[in-house]
Parts: sequence; structure tokens; C-alpha cells
Amino acid sequence: MNASLLGEYFPVLVFIGIAAGIALAMVGGALLVARQKPNPEKLSAYECGFEPFDDTRRRFDVRFYLVAILFIIFDLEVAFLFPWAVTLGEIGWLGFLSMMGFLSVLTVGFIYEWRKGALDWQ
Repeated sequence: MNASLLGEYFPVLVFIGIAAGIALAMVGGALLVARQKPNPEKLSAYECGFEPFDDTRRRFDVRFYLVAILFIIFDLEVAFLFPWAVTLGEIGWLGFLSMMGFLSVLTVGFIYEWRKGALDWQ
């Protein structure tokens, strides 16, 4: 029984091998064919916020972290809203009121952050 079970996974292993071969061929072909002449424009900072002129362990402004946390919070809010909206007809008033409670807590948190100036960049 184990041999037949392992035999069923053989096509998966073949596809993994083919994918790995294609990936290696593409990377190797790009290294062989492409010009490898970096210039200062290619080595410059790209959308990172500052030039790499100092120690890499320097302190960042806390606003970067605050914006990241706020983004995660409101992104999760949207992730909870989609399944709730799909099943709204089945969960009834209790589901509706519990989601309104959840949204009201998030709204209070958003207003608090706004009043504290967490969303200001000055």
C-alpha cells in the first residue's frame, strides 16, 4: 500500500523538478545573456526613504512603525468584513450587531489616533 501511495506523488515530484529546472535555466540565462555593468543610477536607493550613507542600524522615526501598525489594523478590518457581508443573511441580527460593535471599537481607535496626531507627517 505504501508503494502505491508514494507512486501517486511521483507526478508531483516530476512537476517540482521541471519547475526547478526552468527556474534555474531562467536565472542562469539572465546571468549569461544580460549585461552586468552596474552604474551609480542602478545602485542608488529606490523608494526606501533615504540614501544609504550612514550605519544601517540607525533609528527610524516611530511614525513609520505607527503607520505600519495602523495599516495592519485596518487591513484586518476589511478582511473580517468580506466573510461577514457574504453571510449576513444567515447570521441575522446578532451577527449584524456584533459587527457593528467591532466597527465601533475600531472607529473609536481611529478617532483616538487621529486626535493624537498619528496620521500627521509634520
